[in-house]
Amino acid sequence: MAAARPYDLVLFGATGFTGRLTAEYLARTAPEGCRWALAGRDADRLAAVRTALAAIDPRCAGLPLLVADAGDREALRKVAASARVVVSTVGPYLRHGEPLVAACADSGTDYVDLTGEPEFVDRMYLRHHERAVATGARLVHACGFDSVPHDLGVLFTVEELLRRGAKPERISVEGFVRVAGTVSGGTLASAMTAFSRPRAMARAARERRAADPRPAGRRVRTPAGRPHRSRAARAWALPLPTIDPQVVGRSAAALDAYGPDFGYTHYAAVRRLPIAAGGVVAVTALALAAQLRPLRRALEGLRKPGEGPGERQRAGSWFTVRFVARTDLGRPLVTEVSGGDPGYQETAVMLAESALCLAYDDLPPTAGQLTTAVAMGRPLIDRLVSAGISFRVLDAPPSGAPGR
Repeated sequence: MAAARPYDLVLFGATGFTGRLTAEYLARTAPEGCRWALAGRDADRLAAVRTALAAIDPRCAGLPLLVADAGDREALRKVAASARVVVSTVGPYLRHGEPLVAACADSGTDYVDLTGEPEFVDRMYLRHHERAVATGARLVHACGFDSVPHDLGVLFTVEELLRRGAKPERISVEGFVRVAGTVSGGTLASAMTAFSRPRAMARAARERRAADPRPAGRRVRTPAGRPHRSRAARAWALPLPTIDPQVVGRSAAALDAYGPDFGYTHYAAVRRLPIAAGGVVAVTALALAAQLRPLRRALEGLRKPGEGPGERQRAGSWFTVRFVARTDLGRPLVTEVSGGDPGYQETAVMLAESALCLAYDDLPPTAGQLTTAVAMGRPLIDRLVSAGISFRVLDAPPSGAPGR
């Protein structure tokens, strides 16, 4: 049984940039008696991380170190079999992620990661969901800034509608994302990998849609949206083609609370039109450059995996995601999720708290590939609020404006 395994948590990829931040967070906050270990391919680098953690909490000097390469299936099987929950920070996940997912699915071990790669998530569903259902493993991808604030922010909004006594036939939510931050080498490599595979990503999405069960008698939509000036966001809204709306849509399909007709549209919120236009040009140029191997390698070389923003840069970073929910019952509802450095500091918090939630909280019985809203829901929201991430109700749009 998983409860009898030697470790509650194993952090795989502890020597990477986000892996180290996650390890530091666990060193400060893991509950008394938590049995956890560090895993990675380099014993010396793991030992160096452990030494740094011991400066935070002397008890970390005794943390076990598990040596396993991301491609060594037998070593990963042993890691998965030793833990109740495995946390993976080893990306790009399309290159390095599947063997550990497979090991956890086979071992009945819960798994969390911080991928934002849609093709990887779709492929893992197609290849390992059924096995995980059979063994009882919960495979929860996208447990960082992709896609926790968006997935749980929409759940928080829907729950607030229900708490107020509303039972709408139709719920339409717009999410407006604003961030200030920078990227690590691992994030840049993941983005370039995803941009370089548009056909493979589209093929995986089609296969996933064909295999996914559809909610009986209910409709779930995640339209792309269009650029516009939003009064609710007080900004220009640009369609944001990330994994987040897919995750929200899967939560809505799995949970009846989202109602018989639910839609979610995802935007970047940009205050000034020239910056919005520049952002569109930059993303387009990045996507085009990713198609050419020499340019892709040159861009990936700008920041190596394991490198990322320093503490001062992270301290000046922040995010907000504002949600505007409209129903067939009248007045809109506005909520907001906000926090500090989105890509790294808060991602480490979200990832660690997701793992702790799976390990320790009283959750509904589920298995297979799941979203954070389905696997953890309100208990994870409560954990994140305790960790300093804000979930709040703003009520109506500015000046009561119902539209854009």
